[in-house]
Amino acid sequence: MPEAPEPEQGLNPNSKTLVIETKDFHFTSIEQTNGLATVVRFQIMNPFIKPGDVLLVLTGPDVHFHGLIRLIEDGWALATDSHSLLPIPIVN
Repeated sequence: MPEAPEPEQGLNPNSKTLVIETKDFHFTSIEQTNGLATVVRFQIMNPFIKPGDVLLVLTGPDVHFHGLIRLIEDGWALATDSHSLLPIPIVN
C-alpha cells in the first residue's frame, strides 16, 4: 500500500474551523477587490489554530469570509478568500 503524501510543511492535516462574528472580528485588509477584503491579517489568540485551518466570519447565518489560514507568525494570522463579502474597514 503506498504511503500517504507528507502534508505541506506548516499545514495541519486535521484542519479546524475558527468561527468569528463580524462584529467581533478586528482585522487589517492586506488585499482587496472592489472594497471587499480578500486577504486579511488578524490577531490569533487560540494556540490550537494552525496554518491550514479555516477562518469563517459570519453575521448571523450569512458568511462574509470563508478562507484558509495561510500563515501564523508572532500571534498574527494571514487568511485568504478570493470570494470574500467582507467589507474593508473604514479608517477615520
